[in-house]
Amino acid sequence: MAIRIGFARCSTRVQDLEAQRKPLLGLGVAEDRTCTDHGLTGIARNRPGLAQALAVLREGDTLVASKLDRLARSVPDAHDIAKVLELKGVTLALGTAVKSSS
Repeated sequence: MAIRIGFARCSTRVQDLEAQRKPLLGLGVAEDRTCTDHGLTGIARNRPGLAQALAVLREGDTLVASKLDRLARSVPDAHDIAKVLELKGVTLALGTAVKSSS
């Protein structure tokens, strides 16, 4: 059965993840299926929350992020993530936009 895994990231300790978690719930992501990186910049390569999400995702699943800049902070980084998702057969949903790997 396909699942939806959410991803949220805040660059600073001051920012609140709640502003990203609420929309994810509205997009069908269960609260216990949201992976987060708190206090990490998008250019940081050690992103345990993103790594966790990518490890859990299987073919037919969907990775959901509220906005592209919460998933990746650069075009090359976004491209790399999209390639991983494509190889796994995972769909990417950004807000209400969905990018299928097929």
